[in-house]
Amino acid sequence: MMYIVNEMTWPQVEMQIKEVPAAILPLGSTEQHGYHLPLGTDVFLAQRLAEKISEQTGALVLPSMNFGYSWVWRDRVGTVSLRQQILQEVLKDIVKSVERYGVKVLVILNGHEANSATMKYAIREIQDETAVKVIGMFYPGLQDVYGETMESPTWGGMFHACEFETSLMLAVREELVHMEKAVKEYPAKPILYGMDNTSIGDLSESGTYGDPTVATQKKGEVMLEQFVRNGVDILKVCLMN
Repeated sequence: MMYIVNEMTWPQVEMQIKEVPAAILPLGSTEQHGYHLPLGTDVFLAQRLAEKISEQTGALVLPSMNFGYSWVWRDRVGTVSLRQQILQEVLKDIVKSVERYGVKVLVILNGHEANSATMKYAIREIQDETAVKVIGMFYPGLQDVYGETMESPTWGGMFHACEFETSLMLAVREELVHMEKAVKEYPAKPILYGMDNTSIGDLSESGTYGDPTVATQKKGEVMLEQFVRNGVDILKVCLMN
């Protein structure tokens, strides 16, 4: 059974917290994902992973955060980006909110890589202000899972609308994936990339970084289950401590 907060009454939420004092916050973005994936890709993936972890642990799933730090795609149609400091404060306020009614462990389950730094600093700051154990999770065990499952290389260690995300979306929301529009793209990297404000949003024509054409639903299903197992193990450790 999944424990989706927005589909429960407050007494049901209260009762479940007494059983399992943990909650999961899916964190994503609203931004372009190439010609073939929807703008909500990061949210859809984080939410499904959270739901599957909830099924096995009893942790509550909080409403997903659809907006994240998407500065690099700010000029692409459909993108909505929060400033880093605003996102950081929102995450801290969520921790303070759930603490008031008994949540002891909060997992911020991130599906958007650019949120990772903000999430890290929010956790560092809030742990000085709360007894809630806050965990930041981004595809737990990603490096091993990617190496075992994917056949295409990343673009300098980064993935976006590539084989990885496309395979996961085929497993999670196949009806939203347009494989006939998928294109392989590994943009050239300017010499100053990473040292100035050069944005990946300016480098790719399609918005894809990698090769989504080799993505399959089977790969996505295999990776999703591995991420679920890893996430469940991490949450169980947190609940024991």
